[in-house]
Amino acid sequence: MFNTKMLFLLILLTMGLSLRGQKNAKVESAAFSDKINSLIRFSVPVISVTDAHALKDVKYLDAREPKEYNVSHLPGAKYVGYDYFSENLVKDIDRNKTIIVYCSIGYRSEKIGEKLAKLGFKKVYNLYGSIFEWANQGYPLTDFEGKPTNKIHVYNKKWSKWMVNPKYEKVF
Repeated sequence: MFNTKMLFLLILLTMGLSLRGQKNAKVESAAFSDKINSLIRFSVPVISVTDAHALKDVKYLDAREPKEYNVSHLPGAKYVGYDYFSENLVKDIDRNKTIIVYCSIGYRSEKIGEKLAKLGFKKVYNLYGSIFEWANQGYPLTDFEGKPTNKIHVYNKKWSKWMVNPKYEKVF
């Protein structure tokens, strides 16, 4: 039988689990973190690059534009875009699968994550720091042919300062 104290603890535990991932992901640079936090609303749970990389059964969705995706993307990621996102692009994905959406730093991916949640996807996460942090931590990228690459599209000169790993070549 549940007593009041047990019920209270159960509610706290449930609340803690529902808040998990909301603002606890980190990036290496405090300035980069400040920039990300100024742009996203945390309307979609965030996941750190380290935690995402450790997951085994996950589908990555790229919320950038074709010219960015074609330069490089996370291995196995599916292009869904931002400006022309459509439900048709995700109709073949199981609504119960863990989905991690990313873009350059996390703004566009959060917006696409919101749309995915409205479409009934149950486990949607925004990759905190997105492809820039993925590359900053040295994780691999692939090009439009699926081959490993050290190039990364940095959106524009202003945003390129957040891509700091010298092993990657910045492309505009």
